[in-house]
Amino acid sequence: MSQHESSSVDVLIIGAGISGIGMAVHLHQKCPERSFAMLEQRDDIGGTWNLFQYPGIRSDSDMHTLGFEFEPWTHEKTIADGPAIMEYLHRIFDKHALREKAHFSQKVMSAHWSSEEALWTVKAKQKDGSVREYKANFLYMGTGYYDYDEGYNPVFEGREEFTGDIIHPQFWPKDYDRSGKKIVVIGSGATAVTLVPSMTDAEHVTMLQRTPTWYAVQPRKDLLSTVLRAYLPEEWAYAIVRKRNIWLQNWFFNRARNKPQKVAAMLMKKVKKALGREPDAETFTPPYNPWDQRLCLVPDGDMFEAMKQGKADIVTDHIARFDAKGIQLKSGNYLEADTIVTATGLKLAMAGKIDFFVDEEKIEFSDRFYYKGCMFSNVPNMTIVFGYLNASWTLKVDIVARYTCRMLDHMQTTGTRIAMPYMPDPDAVKEETELFEGFSSGYVQRSKEILPKQGEEMPWRLTQDYLFERKVLLEGELDDGALVFSNPDTASLAHKDTIAVAAE
Repeated sequence: MSQHESSSVDVLIIGAGISGIGMAVHLHQKCPERSFAMLEQRDDIGGTWNLFQYPGIRSDSDMHTLGFEFEPWTHEKTIADGPAIMEYLHRIFDKHALREKAHFSQKVMSAHWSSEEALWTVKAKQKDGSVREYKANFLYMGTGYYDYDEGYNPVFEGREEFTGDIIHPQFWPKDYDRSGKKIVVIGSGATAVTLVPSMTDAEHVTMLQRTPTWYAVQPRKDLLSTVLRAYLPEEWAYAIVRKRNIWLQNWFFNRARNKPQKVAAMLMKKVKKALGREPDAETFTPPYNPWDQRLCLVPDGDMFEAMKQGKADIVTDHIARFDAKGIQLKSGNYLEADTIVTATGLKLAMAGKIDFFVDEEKIEFSDRFYYKGCMFSNVPNMTIVFGYLNASWTLKVDIVARYTCRMLDHMQTTGTRIAMPYMPDPDAVKEETELFEGFSSGYVQRSKEILPKQGEEMPWRLTQDYLFERKVLLEGELDDGALVFSNPDTASLAHKDTIAVAAE
């Protein structure tokens, strides 16, 4: 389908980043008879990897699991930089002729479901301000989990007094000149840990952290991958290392939960080796256990190498205020700065901030329950990807895409056009009060009010267990009593906030 034709398809994919591209390839391979199109609000593919352009942008997990199951990662380094990841995505996009399915510069504003037609009507704003409509029987949301329009910016007293540059990494200025500058990076998450060693061409870089984080020092190159690729076909080597890494990630996460002190000691031992000295407690001992927040990857110990060379340092303190020349700290110390980088985190957004309606009723996702981690209670014909906090995002993409294809095949076999996780009485489902299995990361805690609900048991929950969800989505029963398959003539509107479906 060209960009000039009327847009009515079986499946509409929202987003052309990792999630959207993964779905498009799986759909093309497993449901070739289904027509589909992709809508992307930016003017190129890549999503996060197209948006983020800050210095040193790279993956914070290995590319054997951040890569797709259907396309081997063939670069030598398994911890990859942004340009290499974009090259990988473009290769897949062109290999599977997805460009002819894609519509760029399409900012989706709303999606309306009609039970009578079993159709979604999606409205997207064009660059010229006009609005275009797309119709589809099924929606796949590959919109990521954060707000593309704004990052998280805490209030800093005196911010307006600072005479230097204040930059949020999400909106890094092109060709920014760092030479001769004293740079303070506020934050201690993955972005800050990536930025610090990548800006050592400045006069000096300081990472200002409120609390320490746990670091995972890991080689950029995977020895097993290098050896296997020398003797085996790329596909075999990739599959073996991918399986090994999935198992290791799962084992390590569970060990961190069951024996946190042992994992902490192991992580600290590697930091000590990379630093070349004993890590001081104030700077390197977090007030939480490993994997209560996502670990920060330090490939080849690059940040610690910059510290050993005197090009970077870490300061643990609280900000009192900004002034014209830098940051006054609550301890009484002062950090002089020419540039302040606010690596203070992301702002979460549900389903791309799109307004959803089911038969004229506006959907608030915070009132809905997750269904098997990829659908929502009483919302028909829509799947969504919310990736793992404790593993690579793409692992979730692959299984949600395959599950969606299973569902589409089932609908075709049974002659049904509607698939909806039906919850007749939300009050009867026991709600899980602890989101994401105890993750204390700020971006999760700040976003509780917009996140969907979780039940204590499947199918009404989102877990952080890839191996478990893989079984549930790829091997579990589709027609499980909660997911109701029907046709427009057997669907009717309810009076309040659900759709009652009478299934024969």
